[in-house]
Amino acid sequence: MINPFIVGDRIYLRPLNVDDTDRYVSWLSDAEIRSYLGNAFPCNNLREKEYLEGLYKNDKDVILGIILNRDDKHIGGVGLHDISLPNSRAELGIMIGEKDCWSKGYGVEAIRLMLEYGFAQLNLNRIYLRVMSYNKRAIRCYEKTGFKHEIVMQQHIYKDGQYFDDYVMGILKEEWLEMKAKES
Repeated sequence: MINPFIVGDRIYLRPLNVDDTDRYVSWLSDAEIRSYLGNAFPCNNLREKEYLEGLYKNDKDVILGIILNRDDKHIGGVGLHDISLPNSRAELGIMIGEKDCWSKGYGVEAIRLMLEYGFAQLNLNRIYLRVMSYNKRAIRCYEKTGFKHEIVMQQHIYKDGQYFDDYVMGILKEEWLEMKAKES
């Protein structure tokens, strides 16, 4: 394991660094991956390197790489964004960039680790996310980890000549604690 911050059963989460630039540019240059992130802007090494260099200069974001325990392969990233300690909330974001790792449960495990960190370490009360209605795989993953549908922003996303809804999903600390108790 290389510089783990949080260790799970099959993955660990570690801080990102500029050595991760090429992987992120590759992932963010993939049209399919970009469509799930809602990112329409081009990505290059300069832009991504600047982003990664500035990642840990504020206390509003905790973004970590998702790494496989078995071979230290970097497969994506997960983070808490716009952390508001006074309001005890944050927005979750996740990307599995390695397509051969999709639908294998790594996203579920990464989210569970981040929920643990957010609720137990940062003492947050609410973690929420936004997801496009056409991203069915992500919606299933979020539901498995306890997120509930809260808001539908109708026709909020324009993609391939048509409009799609954007969902806001959230989980409260008390709901997360109930889920953990059931799993024990």
